Amino acid sequence: MTDKVALLTGAATGIGRATAKILAGQGIKVVITGRRENVGQQTVKDIRAQGGDVVFLAADVSDEAQVRKMIEFTVKTYGRLDLAVNNAGISNETKTISGSDSANVQAMVQTNVMGVYYCMKWEIEQMLKQGGGSIVNLASIAGLNGMPYAGPYAATKHAVVGLTKSGALDYAKQKIRINAVAPGAIKTDIIAGNIAMGQYDEPTIAAMHPMGRMGEPEEIAHGIVWLLSDEASFVTGHVLNIDGGFQAK
Repeated sequence: MTDKVALLTGAATGIGRATAKILAGQGIKVVITGRRENVGQQTVKDIRAQGGDVVFLAADVSDEAQVRKMIEFTVKTYGRLDLAVNNAGISNETKTISGSDSANVQAMVQTNVMGVYYCMKWEIEQMLKQGGGSIVNLASIAGLNGMPYAGPYAATKHAVVGLTKSGALDYAKQKIRINAVAPGAIKTDIIAGNIAMGQYDEPTIAAMHPMGRMGEPEEIAHGIVWLLSDEASFVTGHVLNIDGGFQAK
């Protein structure tokens, strides 16, 4: 994939950062985006120190105008867009549905659902001009199951699965593959934030997975990279579980 250009949202930390490092290490030109300029620029610095070709753009996927700017920036910088990882997402409360805050839920919907929709819409438009591409969306085990204290978040991730499968059908004959990964609990800022809210602790979360541990960002990143690659050329509309056996229960 050394002649490819990749765009990754929410890629300053966690799974996005790990994926960007792997892609850049394979010679792919990478654009990473996120809301925190200082963290994004540090990731750029780290990847460039390893010889990667990467740039950062501060952007919020909940704003469609900023998403369009992301695509335009990518094409202006590197000439095309071949690969996209729609990773940006938030989980801002752990409460029952009746106890949830409507503003928090709306924020999750705007980022996790509308953000993925906006990204897919404008990524696909560019890929249609080029004759193809590959997209991977970040779903979750919460996109395939109910989750205590996470009903609204689970709803947003179920929506990501729906967008993935429907989009894959829409563009299957136009050489655009659209897949998703469904991670289990991974050691990222989102999980750390959820633990801090007090409904879960790390041992409890680890025990939910048959492997008895939480995952590492790199373990998800390798699955994303495979789905993006030509090695997965006959795979579209698929949700890849990378979850320590959670879905097998």
